[in-house]
Amino acid sequence: MPVLPGAEPYHHDGGPIGVLLCHGFTGSPQSLRPWGEYLAGHGLTVSLPRLPGHGTTWQEMNRTGWEDWYAELDKALAALRERCAEVFVMGLSLGGCLALRLAEVHPKAIRGVVAVNPSLVCDTPLLRLAPVLKWIVPSVRGVANDIKREGVTELGYSRTPVRAAATLLRLWRLVQRDIDRIEAPVLVFRSREDHVVGPASVAFLRSRLADRVEVRELTDSYHVATLDNDAPVIFEGSLGFIRSHASVGLPKDV
Repeated sequence: MPVLPGAEPYHHDGGPIGVLLCHGFTGSPQSLRPWGEYLAGHGLTVSLPRLPGHGTTWQEMNRTGWEDWYAELDKALAALRERCAEVFVMGLSLGGCLALRLAEVHPKAIRGVVAVNPSLVCDTPLLRLAPVLKWIVPSVRGVANDIKREGVTELGYSRTPVRAAATLLRLWRLVQRDIDRIEAPVLVFRSREDHVVGPASVAFLRSRLADRVEVRELTDSYHVATLDNDAPVIFEGSLGFIRSHASVGLPKDV
């Protein structure tokens, strides 16, 4: 299946600290490419995979589920661990959820987690119906491109594949169940106005991780904040987070 122009994965070989970036549901690496290039520009090794079924067609995505997306990230994490002394995982929306899942499954392997508008709670009534709805309709209206900044577009699907969406419920339950396994510090960026993910996910993290999570509010962005007005806040904040928590030296030009 041909990949949409701009949706290609991104990788940069840098120093001994690696960063695994995880894009969101129905999105593509394009939504995190500027973030990845920023971190690469500061000497970090960066891996930004394209999740299966993403960046092609929503019909293809309907043949995938959360296990496929997680497996791709788990493979990328293993490659970074071979290459780097320490690894941080970071993600947007579903990518933030998958980053947290990686930290649950590999608590000793991950130095820190950064999640932007993470989705870990089913707070959309339509999604609760997805396991039944998938037998009735193949897709519903899309959730991509929730961006405040004019002239910026996310490369994502205009339709949400229902069969793929139905698998999110299982992922969310697993992440909620195992959240206490996370040993790494967690930094969350939360948009004050988000039309895709409600406040329940961040509230859950605050209630369960307590002083292990720091939440910073984004005042001038919608859901896809990595392409929005507050993107520099995220980029600089994530680099500062790495500086604070890495135990190996950063490149001299950082």
